[in-house]
Amino acid sequence: MALTRTQIYLDPEQHRLLKREAEAKGISLAELLRQVAWEHLRTEPHRRDFLSIVALGKSGKDSISEEHDRYIEEAISGDEGLR
Repeated sequence: MALTRTQIYLDPEQHRLLKREAEAKGISLAELLRQVAWEHLRTEPHRRDFLSIVALGKSGKDSISEEHDRYIEEAISGDEGLR
């Protein structure tokens, strides 16, 4: 696998904690960051957005059962009208 060199700047605490985690796993900091990048890329954006509808029934709205599709669509699209 060909790799592309890149440079990033980390907060000193981020660097310390990430380096500690990499050492605990027996891998380099660079490998840990590649794993973190892949995990981020594997997480589908709609799965992250979907979490915004958790506990939707506690919204205080009385039309949830009739209009749940619209509320879900608003939550996934990021429409703040739901909150």
